[in-house]
Amino acid sequence: MRLLHTMLRVGDLDRSLTFYTEVLGMRLLRRKDYPDGRFTLAFVGYGDESSTAVLELTHNWDTSSYEIGTGYGHIALGVDDIHATCEAMAAKGGRVVRPPGAMKHGTTVIAFVEDPDGYKVELIQLASRA
Repeated sequence: MRLLHTMLRVGDLDRSLTFYTEVLGMRLLRRKDYPDGRFTLAFVGYGDESSTAVLELTHNWDTSSYEIGTGYGHIALGVDDIHATCEAMAAKGGRVVRPPGAMKHGTTVIAFVEDPDGYKVELIQLASRA
C-alpha cells in the first residue's frame, strides 16, 4: 500500500491552481470536469502520480467557500532553504502566516503559508540546512 492523494475542497479552482502551481511550485498533473455532477477534479504535485502522493483539488461548481473546521491540520512540505522559500512565495503573492523559526518546544525550523481557501501548508527545513 501507499498514499495516493489528499483531497481538499476549494471555492475557486483557478485561484487555487495558481497558488499550488505558481506559489508552491507544483505541477498540474490532470484536470477533469464532471458536468453531470457539477464538479471538477484537478490533481497537483511534485512528481508523477504513479510514484508520489499528490493533492486532489475538488471544485464543486455551486459552492464558493467551505468551513475548514477544527479537524483539519495542515499539509507539510520539506524545503532546502526555508528563508529563501518563504521570500520567494511571498513575492509570488503567497501569504506567510508564520515566518521561519524553531517550532515550539523543539529545534526544527518551520514556517506556514496559507492557501487562498485558508488551508495551512507547513514548510519544514530539511536537515541538510538545519
